[in-house]
Amino acid sequence: MNTPVWQAGVNRPVGSKEGSMAEEAQRSATGITWLDTVRARLYGRLLMLLAMGLVFMTLAGLNLIDPWLDILAYAVIVAIAAVVPETSESASGVAPGASTTELAFADAVRHFADALPDPSIVIDRRSVIVHLNGHAARHFPGVVAGSPIAFSMRFPQLLAAIEAARLGASQTIELHQTVPTETWYKATVAPLAAGDPLNDGVLVITLQSQTEEKRLEMLRTDFIANASHELRTPLTSLVGFIDTLLGPAANDKEARERFLGLMRGQAARMAKLIEDLLSLSRIEMRQHMRPTAPVELGALLREVAEGLNKLAEDTDTKLRVQAPDEPVTVSGDRDELYEVFENLIDNAIKYGADGDTIDITLSPDAGRRGFDAIVSVVDHGVGVAAEHVPRLTERFYRVDADTSRKKKGTGLGLAIVKHIVTRHHGVLTIKSQPGQGTRVDVLLRK
Repeated sequence: MNTPVWQAGVNRPVGSKEGSMAEEAQRSATGITWLDTVRARLYGRLLMLLAMGLVFMTLAGLNLIDPWLDILAYAVIVAIAAVVPETSESASGVAPGASTTELAFADAVRHFADALPDPSIVIDRRSVIVHLNGHAARHFPGVVAGSPIAFSMRFPQLLAAIEAARLGASQTIELHQTVPTETWYKATVAPLAAGDPLNDGVLVITLQSQTEEKRLEMLRTDFIANASHELRTPLTSLVGFIDTLLGPAANDKEARERFLGLMRGQAARMAKLIEDLLSLSRIEMRQHMRPTAPVELGALLREVAEGLNKLAEDTDTKLRVQAPDEPVTVSGDRDELYEVFENLIDNAIKYGADGDTIDITLSPDAGRRGFDAIVSVVDHGVGVAAEHVPRLTERFYRVDADTSRKKKGTGLGLAIVKHIVTRHHGVLTIKSQPGQGTRVDVLLRK
């Protein structure tokens, strides 16, 4: 059986300055870090390192070598294996002895993969990754050149498609992953050069993102289901009022004015509901893309509180904002974060106004590793029973449906908050007890 010209490695001949420059250029093009290269070398020498480890353990067990010297010697060997490239590696990452035509073909495939707009991965006959383009490195940071693809992409259907493609026919499958965010990809696995004995078994995997299309499909379904359910009540009321005005109250001026006022309220409720549904849909469409613009939280919170002061005064509630004098900046979308805190403070005014004061506190010390700021919105109102707290961020979940509708709530405010915070890779926590008010914390990062 002929040996394929493709080999995974760091693509540098020993002691070559030019090879080092080529290695650095490839790292830059693919997004592969020095740590990834070290990991790839260790993967390639795994059997050798295991064998050496057994030898040193045997020598130590027979008291033929000092245990500490044994450990030191083995650590040196591992370090050398991680740092020194294989002597068989060439500047093109192909097997030694390859012809000029084979080298040119390998380089052409690498350049072609790098030019593709979708993530692209090249694997050899052993299903070891020999090349991945920059898009693949960004979309799948756990994928490392030089390691078996089964180590980093644990999709049974992908591994089955790879085996099927080795028979010569291209395979197309759908990959679905839920961590860190829910994404979908259409994966195509195709032989690189079917019928070529030197490249037999080499496959190219391209992954086309279908996340946007899937989210649109789900949002369309959810929107129709939710809108039809929530709009049914106000529409029924409107039809009833219209029938009354056309019938018994046709000539009753007092009844007409009263019913027109009620109809206006129902129409406003439907408009607010549709606005919230559209807002939620827009957020979910971009759920997998974390915003990165700098947002100064202190100024933002003061702006939100100023906009809600009139509503607070109408309920005899005072908004108290506490923020440090120095800027507290996080990464995010300013409009979306404005919507988060507007919803939280608006909820506190509506359902926690009995406490007279609503405290809005910003601290640069989130108290949790990985986060750089925490915003707390605390009311001192009636609070919520413990069994309701985990469900408060569900769509259309209401602790008291009648009270919520009277206060013109749509049941979507906290669902919107949760989705925005998730998109920002933040954390939302809610704590409440009857008679002791409610505390909502939003943790964000730079």
